[in-house]
Amino acid sequence: MSTTTHSSNTGQKLQAIITNLRKKSAQYSERVASEEEADYECATCKDRGIIVYRVHKDTPWELDEKKKHLVPEAMVPEDDFLSGKVCTPDKAREWKDTYSKQCECVRQKKIARLMKASGITEEFEKLVFGNFKTEGKPDMIKEAYDCAIEYFKDFENIHRKRSNSIALLGQPGSGKTHLSTAIMNNLIKKKSIHCLYFPYVEGMGNLKTDFDQLETKLDAMRKVEVLFIDDLFKPAKGQPRATEWQIEQIQSVVNYRYLNHLPLLISSELTTDELLNIDEALGSRIHQMCRDYTVIIKGDRMKLNHRLGD
Repeated sequence: MSTTTHSSNTGQKLQAIITNLRKKSAQYSERVASEEEADYECATCKDRGIIVYRVHKDTPWELDEKKKHLVPEAMVPEDDFLSGKVCTPDKAREWKDTYSKQCECVRQKKIARLMKASGITEEFEKLVFGNFKTEGKPDMIKEAYDCAIEYFKDFENIHRKRSNSIALLGQPGSGKTHLSTAIMNNLIKKKSIHCLYFPYVEGMGNLKTDFDQLETKLDAMRKVEVLFIDDLFKPAKGQPRATEWQIEQIQSVVNYRYLNHLPLLISSELTTDELLNIDEALGSRIHQMCRDYTVIIKGDRMKLNHRLGD
């Protein structure tokens, strides 16, 4: 075969490839135009959950230490490549490498599911560290705030250890629920951790009323990644709400979480000694779990109870 004939055949093949790529590009453009008319929840990934990128053959890849895989230093959206915005058809082969990652909408949807399952109300969702007031407050309030912040920062390192929980105890109205809820909101929204809110008074009432679902609800409390028990044994007329049945249910939850190193967030008007007086086995487990992150707020109620001070 002559050199001229060989060159001619090569040129024809290249032209065929270019023609085919142009045809695919035109078809893709038509599809994109059609898709743009569709109503997507996420315009970025078009509800696919994955974003695909094209990477040029000469692009360096580097190791992402956190994700433990290689990531290209530069990339372009697959949609832009297929629509001809990145290169001419004859350069398409140089962009055959691909890289894909999960769309941010997947994380946002998971967070929405976790928030819905947490039992947190819309009002409680607004309770964050940023709107907790410490200015002009007694040192105990600042200490509780600092402890809550420290606990959240330490969470990833401690959550499987024995002391993996936090207890904010004492004065009503001092912000214990606010700070514990702020921890919970941050764990859900920043770390995608499944948390469950259990308001002691209402929760125990619901457990007793819906007795058929008692074991199912207790099992959820035992096994959720993080459980927040708010106002544990909240006193009524000066006496802790701690009947034998109530202690038994709380004990079954705490024992399971204690043995399986599952974190608790505890708020209570009772001190550690008062929890021990109700049931020493239960109180000592809570103390051991919260040993490194416990603040007891006691003093002048007019200064410590923000509802009275404001």
